Amino acid sequence: MKYVSADEAVKLVRSGDTVCCQGGASVPVLLQEALARRHAELRGVTITSGFNVHRDPAPFCKPEYKDSFLVNSIFISADQRAHIAAGYGSMTPAFLGEVPGLFRRGEFPVDVAFIVCSEPDENGYCSFGISADIAVSAVECARVVIAEVSPNIPYLYGDCLIHESKISAAVHCDVAPFAMVFGEPTPIEAAIGAHVASQIPDGACLQIGVGGIPNAVLNGIKHHQHLGLHTEAMTDGVIRLMREGVIDNSLKKVHPGVSVAALAIGSKPMYEYIDHNRTMEFYDVAYTNNPFLIAQNPRACAINSAIEVDLTGQICADSIGEMVFSSVGGQHDFMYGCSLSEGGRTFIALPSRTAKGKAKIVPTLTPGAGVVTTRFQTQYVATEYGIVYLRGKSLAERAKLLISIAHPEDREELEKAACKRFGYSFLRLNPGS
Repeated sequence: MKYVSADEAVKLVRSGDTVCCQGGASVPVLLQEALARRHAELRGVTITSGFNVHRDPAPFCKPEYKDSFLVNSIFISADQRAHIAAGYGSMTPAFLGEVPGLFRRGEFPVDVAFIVCSEPDENGYCSFGISADIAVSAVECARVVIAEVSPNIPYLYGDCLIHESKISAAVHCDVAPFAMVFGEPTPIEAAIGAHVASQIPDGACLQIGVGGIPNAVLNGIKHHQHLGLHTEAMTDGVIRLMREGVIDNSLKKVHPGVSVAALAIGSKPMYEYIDHNRTMEFYDVAYTNNPFLIAQNPRACAINSAIEVDLTGQICADSIGEMVFSSVGGQHDFMYGCSLSEGGRTFIALPSRTAKGKAKIVPTLTPGAGVVTTRFQTQYVATEYGIVYLRGKSLAERAKLLISIAHPEDREELEKAACKRFGYSFLRLNPGS
């Protein structure tokens, strides 16, 4: 590899190029900062990325750079959210598992890929698997690949490897993955986790996300047996269950004995554990999120969350009214895939209210809100007040079930809304009301 400074490396970016930045816990900040320093000489550079956990505003997200850089995100994250909300950028809707296809077919062309990778092994291969997701296809399609190369990046297996000869320019650095540590679940999160865990069978193959509720679910299944993992995000919680033998992948049909993920987000000890670990593999998100591949594992279980749920079971998980907050991500991919699995189950887990006291189970979605999971796909919904199963239930029956797990102070208004909307079909379920 040719090692150069970050400022020298980004000279390979031309005006009019589309630059895809790796995300997750491996945001190439050094390269982004160097690119931002070229703002006066560049015009019309589109910058895209998927989900990432970097919290500081991205260096190219400044109003005065609007003619130099256009943000067109696949998944709006905290470092770009305010810039996009102000109208200086946008997002392209897509199921996460379909993004690599957009790149490969040229529907969303990628000219330059910014990645963060490990040092090369004895055969000259570097691993960028800590965020393989859309980076695999971006690297494959890009004219130019620019890498931050660090000894602190774990070497992971799967299809997340690149030979040093394919890297156009490399910046040697000591950058470490973004470390994210979650504390113990709150009482509300613990209650939600317990409700979901009660419906997960032994031998289940899990897709589970990042945060307090997923950690609470994992706490609730620590005595289960022969669990598998085929997911987007590898986290400390699932590593703990691997160490304890709860997740052994012994009953999986796809990659038996191996945990499969598209990215890893967690603590420094977790990154050390996954380094050169042959019991796990990281893949292109087109592979991990393929619903028909997901469905091949029996008892596949998807645990996801939502911003709000209406009384018919429509799930909004990407927007707050008209403001797009994130994206569809992989929720649809796994909700669909797990529903096709033999014995598969899908869960939407959320608190009954926001931290500001706003109801999350609502009569109708906020105007402008997007539907990520349709009412036709929703199975289990859980709050701290219980868990209900909606599949096969009428609209009126769904309303009754969802009201039963809403915050007690919201139930009267929800019942009035249900009576108005569904009439006698709802009233007959509530004799004496």
